[in-house]
Amino acid sequence: MWRRFCASLLRRMGWKIVGGAAPEKVCVILGVPHTCIADFFVSYLFYTGIGHTAHIMIKKEFFFWPVGPILKKLGCIPVDRSNGATVVRSVISAASAAKGEFHVCIAPEGTRKPVHKWKMGYHMIASALGCPVYLGFFDWEKKEIGVGERFDISDNARADTDKIQSLYEEKGYGAKYPQKYCTH
Repeated sequence: MWRRFCASLLRRMGWKIVGGAAPEKVCVILGVPHTCIADFFVSYLFYTGIGHTAHIMIKKEFFFWPVGPILKKLGCIPVDRSNGATVVRSVISAASAAKGEFHVCIAPEGTRKPVHKWKMGYHMIASALGCPVYLGFFDWEKKEIGVGERFDISDNARADTDKIQSLYEEKGYGAKYPQKYCTH
């Protein structure tokens, strides 16, 4: 019932779902372009609407009473952004505790502000979990959302991130706040 409600609400908001869930049991899904908190809600409605749970990394400051328990119930993972290693450990710990499917969604920008060099924590997480990365997107101009294409990472995190930024640039997805989004 909840799944149908989320899918229906997303459609009523004018969004079109492109494709389905990632086929692997464990994967990292990038969420780009990330320029506002509404990206979380649209993403949640999308992944829940297609019948899956996306574990979304959110800064620990949002996990206060009564919001924290609700976010955890929705599959969110609190992360301490002051230490990159702590972020990676938090996600790996959540993946280990999960039973079955674990799809973690990450904004490689690491913030809703414009960033020229994306963070590479997603790469460390995918390497540690031995899983692929998907180039997820929410295009606010076309009102389309999807998991996107699979990207198999190499041993070179910086080169992979540069390539991924170029792929997103080619796609030309529209951000909710375009002035806050850049790929290079």
